Amino acid sequence: MTITIYKDSNANAIFIEDANGAQFLNSLHASIDGPTCTVSDLARDIEIISQAEYDDLLDDQGNIYGNNATEVCNALNAIFVASGTPSTNIPNITSSLAISIVTGETLNYELSADYGVGYEWDLSSVPGVVTVEGNVRKLIGGSSLIAGSYNIPVKAINYNGEDSETIILTVSSPPFSNTKSIQFNNQDYLSATASTSNPLYRPSNGSGDAWTISFWFKAGTSGNQNQSIISFGGSDEQNEGQIWIKHNGQGSNDRIVLFYGTDFNNLELETPNGSVTVGVWEHWIITFDGGTTGSASGSINDYYSRFSIYKNGSLESTTNSHNNYGFGGAIVDDLFYLARRAGAGNYLRNSARIDEVALWASDESANVAAIYNSGSPHDLSLLSSAPDHWWRMGDGDTYPAINDNNASLNFTMVNMTSADIVSDVP
Repeated sequence: MTITIYKDSNANAIFIEDANGAQFLNSLHASIDGPTCTVSDLARDIEIISQAEYDDLLDDQGNIYGNNATEVCNALNAIFVASGTPSTNIPNITSSLAISIVTGETLNYELSADYGVGYEWDLSSVPGVVTVEGNVRKLIGGSSLIAGSYNIPVKAINYNGEDSETIILTVSSPPFSNTKSIQFNNQDYLSATASTSNPLYRPSNGSGDAWTISFWFKAGTSGNQNQSIISFGGSDEQNEGQIWIKHNGQGSNDRIVLFYGTDFNNLELETPNGSVTVGVWEHWIITFDGGTTGSASGSINDYYSRFSIYKNGSLESTTNSHNNYGFGGAIVDDLFYLARRAGAGNYLRNSARIDEVALWASDESANVAAIYNSGSPHDLSLLSSAPDHWWRMGDGDTYPAINDNNASLNFTMVNMTSADIVSDVP
């Protein structure tokens, strides 16, 4: 059986190849055993080759190292002595142990190390990150990683030892940028799944389910008095409870209206005439403190007091009205729309636009100023009280999906096209 032994100059190592495959080694010594040669690994104190016939030991060109066992062993030892690195040359990783990328970006990192010969990665915590074919020191990928910090253990190895380190990969959210909104014309709307987990759902009167809605709105020129902005509730508007926020654009009204209840039992709170400026972006927050509502005539003012409406960070006065002294039932989980009323049409019209819609399962009256941010849209997820749901209304979205940035309650654009995602923002 022939055995190939040769020095690889690039790796500065000895390779021994036989019927079992190849291995690269250092700290070797050849000794004469009669007419045969034995090669030992001094570092591990084991024999690599035992009593091989001298003419079975060949170089990488297939040539015999000598004419007898003595010549072959001497030739092999000359190669063995010139191989390897000094024992003090332990690998040392010299490249940065901190990597930073933004979500959606592709990692491009190359490890460097003094005296490194082999490299070992543990990429189990970073799905989608791989080494480059032909360059095990280089990492690419990672565009699917979410924001966070990831540990990547790595080793640089040579024949004298190894250096083990942990690279920290930080994936951060991109800098906040608001460049898109959604425009609506008659019969355009967004639809999402209504469920009992929605903050607007209310199983019964006085169940303590507070909520807050925040959005930017740019009114169109339509004079229709029932232009829906947000609605949640029953498909039977006459008998099932709903939350309905709309724009009344009729005549000089131009105001925001909050409707709570059914067509026959409800509360309505309306901001002053002219409080909505057609063609101008304005920020609105509507809150509910979670308290009891009902239909007792003597408590109607208490019912109204459960709700507040804020424009551009300031509390609005409201004109309040009711049918049958209010509503004390459930807000059911049938439909959830933007720009359409649950159970009806009442669409937004004339290219009215909505941006940065957010929903909390809490009364955020104390945080209105932080949400409004002096009129500058910002990253709501960084608030000390972040919204449960947040729709960017075009930023980062791909038609027809309008994604929930803080959860998984996504809207779908209905009767619309990709052209309805427009570059017009507050």
